[in-house]
Amino acid sequence: MNHEPKNAVPTLKRVSLILTITTVSRCDKDFCCGYVKRRVPILSWMRNYKLTWLPQDALAGFTVGLTAIPQGIAYAIVAELSPEYGLYATFMASFVYIVFGSCKSITIGPTAIMATMVRPLVLQYNADMVVLLSFLKGCMITLLGLLHLGFLLDFISLPVITGFTAAASINIASSQFKPLLGIPGRSEDLVDSLISVFSNLENIRYQDTLLGIVTVVALVIFKNLPGRRTGTWPQKITWTVTLARNALVVITGTVVAYIFYINDKEPFKLTGSMGNGLPPFGPPPFSITANNRTYNFLETTAAMGTTLFSVPIVSTIEHMAIAKAFAMGESLDATQEMLALGLSNIFGSFVRSMPVTGSFTRTAVNHASGVKTTFGGLFTGCLVLVASSLLTSTFRFIPKATLAGVIICSMYYMLDFKTYALLWRAKKIDFLLMLVTLLFCVFLKLEWGIMIGIVLNLVILLYFSARPSVHTEIEQAENETAIRITPEESITFPAAEHFRANIMKLSEENSYNVILDCKNLKRIDVTVAKNLKLLANDLRLRGQTIVCENCHENVENVLKTVAPDL
Repeated sequence: MNHEPKNAVPTLKRVSLILTITTVSRCDKDFCCGYVKRRVPILSWMRNYKLTWLPQDALAGFTVGLTAIPQGIAYAIVAELSPEYGLYATFMASFVYIVFGSCKSITIGPTAIMATMVRPLVLQYNADMVVLLSFLKGCMITLLGLLHLGFLLDFISLPVITGFTAAASINIASSQFKPLLGIPGRSEDLVDSLISVFSNLENIRYQDTLLGIVTVVALVIFKNLPGRRTGTWPQKITWTVTLARNALVVITGTVVAYIFYINDKEPFKLTGSMGNGLPPFGPPPFSITANNRTYNFLETTAAMGTTLFSVPIVSTIEHMAIAKAFAMGESLDATQEMLALGLSNIFGSFVRSMPVTGSFTRTAVNHASGVKTTFGGLFTGCLVLVASSLLTSTFRFIPKATLAGVIICSMYYMLDFKTYALLWRAKKIDFLLMLVTLLFCVFLKLEWGIMIGIVLNLVILLYFSARPSVHTEIEQAENETAIRITPEESITFPAAEHFRANIMKLSEENSYNVILDCKNLKRIDVTVAKNLKLLANDLRLRGQTIVCENCHENVENVLKTVAPDL
């Protein structure tokens, strides 16, 4: 006789329920832990960090810092900002990437392209506009990363990116012609720079010109010195000189200018004073005061215009291109890189940073220095912090011609002549697309130039999608002659009507039956199937037939639904 209460749960069911709850709880916990480790990579590699890696990370970090300091100052000047803005951007991005970065070689900071894109905003408004742009840009990139929308960047092709980068290099280098020659004032682009130089030939200062040319020559010589990181001591010293060449020429120029200064002479135009000490920590300005009025948040974002969208896009493209180049066979988490880039800009805006992205030059230096983890960024950031807090009075003696030489030399090495030749040899239309993008970027604006390049690229893509290539041949059977038509690529709805019309024309000229070989069609859409049905009806009225052969399962399923008679 069963005396168990009616509402009692059997023991087996209770155990099963407990196990289920425990398993689900453990799965949820494991999933959360795995997700956190994936989104905060420092939690994964820090546990396995070896002390033997520390010297290499330190060497790489200090070497990158020696490159980052002069470049940060130079790029801030390109953006018409005070020099300290470039240093503020460098140290904060270095610290943030340690925690969230997934590629050990990448260094994030100010770049020439970012500087030239925000320059018009600085000239028209002030530095607050750029700090707010850095915050908004970071939010947009972070959101795109969280929503896994990075694939949208795949629609921007290599020719467009190459043309944009070349145009930016040309514009940035040309903007430094006047400082290199000692001519006062600034230039906006290549044409403006050339006009300004030739209209001010009488204002050229031989002291600045000589110093600028010597700087460029020294940088070229240092870059081509034969050195090795793991060679003999002379080779190691030469390798170190090659990596720290930017810092060496800037230090030398500064020392020379200071020697003249203490002797009451000033033959060179100097950078001038910069902000003292470390940056104030606080939220970015959501309203700015410029041009004798105050702009609220909505007015400020409206004033940014297309720059508000073009800067995040270009920044992400630049960063992802560098990340792919230095992944070195390892899998690249594009979402994580976008999060790291976005957060670097967000946190940077709290210390008055200009917009930042991955730097090819400093990443190459980091990789060549044998960095082991992103921990190298700690030493880079600390070195830049020390420079920002202790050497501000020294920076005022940096000659403008020296910085101009550093920028011009860096921009020359950004010109990828191998890729230009590759595009010319491989496909002329890609080379033409690159050239059109370059010309519009140089003579119009960088933002408009890359947009025009993207639109042209999509037009070309749609054209070839609407005009797929097909192979035709005549087949002679026992009682009939047929024309075999084999599409050499997929056919989608833009090509449906043109494809049907071409087959009608071919069959009409020869009164042949049609065999459609679908071996290259992996899938078709309803529009294509509908047009094939109309084609079969038209041929039937002329006493001809169409037969589909070698259909894949996906194609066959669509045809059976839309055109069962085929």
